[in-house]
Amino acid sequence: MWSWFIETLRTYPEIAIFLSLAIGYYVGGKSYRGFSLGAVTATLLSAILIGQLGMTISANVKSVFFLIFLFAVGYGVGPQFVRGLAKDGIPQAIFSAVVCVLCLAAAYVAAKIAGYDLGYSAGLFAGAQTISASMGLANDAIVRLNLPADQTKEMLDAIPVAYAVTYIFGTIGSAIILAQIGPKIMGINLEAECKRYEAEMGGATQSSGQDDEGALWHQYLLRAYKVQEFSSEIGRTIVDVEHSIPGERFFVERIRRDGAIIETTPDTVIQPGDILAIFARQHVLVDRISHIIQEVEDTELLNIAEEGVDVYVTSKEIDGKTLKELSGTPAAHGIFLRTITRGATAVNIPVLPQTTIHRGDILKLVGTTREITAAAKTIGYIDKPSTVADVAFIGAAIAIGALIGAVVFKVGGVPLTLSTAGGALISGLVFGWLRSIHPTFGRIPSSTLWFMNSVGLNIFIAVVGISAGPSFVAGLKALGISLFLWGVFVTSVPLFLSMYIGRYIFRFDPALLFGICAGARTTTAALGMICERAKSQIPSLGYTVTYAVGNTLLTIWGMVIVILLS
Repeated sequence: MWSWFIETLRTYPEIAIFLSLAIGYYVGGKSYRGFSLGAVTATLLSAILIGQLGMTISANVKSVFFLIFLFAVGYGVGPQFVRGLAKDGIPQAIFSAVVCVLCLAAAYVAAKIAGYDLGYSAGLFAGAQTISASMGLANDAIVRLNLPADQTKEMLDAIPVAYAVTYIFGTIGSAIILAQIGPKIMGINLEAECKRYEAEMGGATQSSGQDDEGALWHQYLLRAYKVQEFSSEIGRTIVDVEHSIPGERFFVERIRRDGAIIETTPDTVIQPGDILAIFARQHVLVDRISHIIQEVEDTELLNIAEEGVDVYVTSKEIDGKTLKELSGTPAAHGIFLRTITRGATAVNIPVLPQTTIHRGDILKLVGTTREITAAAKTIGYIDKPSTVADVAFIGAAIAIGALIGAVVFKVGGVPLTLSTAGGALISGLVFGWLRSIHPTFGRIPSSTLWFMNSVGLNIFIAVVGISAGPSFVAGLKALGISLFLWGVFVTSVPLFLSMYIGRYIFRFDPALLFGICAGARTTTAALGMICERAKSQIPSLGYTVTYAVGNTLLTIWGMVIVILLS
């Protein structure tokens, strides 16, 4: 039975790939005391184990899925990447580039001192900086050196060995350094700094429940009130009435007049006998409005359709505005904001008066159907759930990027190229940004994008692991301890330097500093631990721009470190 199983895997190696994925995702999804290997590392280890059986898989398989993965990466971070380079994110983008250079320099120095070959050097960089995607570009760069076949294979097999040995500290160490050690050595009380920042952003009353109205949607009630002939509200416009109670938001949704129901506008004038459908907090209805006009029963008037939808921000007028600025616009009438989701990692941004909205953000809005529809026209468009992806766009965009990346330039006899993988990444950045501006084409549902990103990478990793399986054990025995220690060096040095550079040269706010550093190093695990320590989502405000830049540059560095060391 066992011999049949082994022979079947050797005959049909595609089965080995799916078996690696099954084990990798299952094991990677398990955690012990908050630590998890993650799908990538677990898939790599399972593939290496299966690879001990000895089987051959076409290199074209990993190339195809790696292109899909890199395009998805670029598509996801495109809006934040371009915004970071073009507007107010410039300091964060420059800082992220500096951190990425430090990461490359640390790996270069370690590889030179330790005397590692190109394969171990590339794997050391990828694992210590937890940037799995860089292995693909390093792989391409080594192949393009046209070294003897046995030497090339030896180097390619060394990449996953070094990655596996250094990745665990790269993940755990980064989180501990940024979330636990960093605040102590920098003398920063992260929780206090985040509370201070929230207060400066207009969130001082958030703890009392006065600010986050989207989260308190359930406390708003719709009631009907009749205007008596002696009421002081007669002759006033709707907009005047709605601004009559300082510090409170309430809305006159519609009116019954002479038996007919009419939709209100800001200029609608209240007349005697009108029945108003008023939407407000319970204490406003009871303590303020009920003392002025009489509550009545009117089921038909109060039968107003309500919904909660995701709205994709594309408007130039909205881009760069704070929530406080937007709250006074007609588009905000009757609308409540639950969440702001930003970036490829779908980070939830704190909802505070001074929070800035950017193109590409997804706003979860709650309100009546009429007002949601009106607001969406001003903000962008309603992102309705769909399972259909624009596959023609995906295929064309990857093909265009790969064709551009395939062009080779010779400088001093040295061939330089983006490679097809680098071209796919750049294509994703460009088309992802264009999609955020003109969302009429190139739709990729979040579930599809996740599949391209996660499964695309892990199939590539599975093929790498299966191919390198036979040589993995020997490499680990030869360099295991020293490789691990050099990984600690390559992980730690850039992180410690980045905290001081960010604090004293770029002068980032202490509340944002560690989130910015986590983004530049693309370590989502660290961001989670930072926010947990801060007891706030404020650090995530600094994560998205630096993540977009860091993810792009660190991926490309996989090719650059091979070029530098070769």
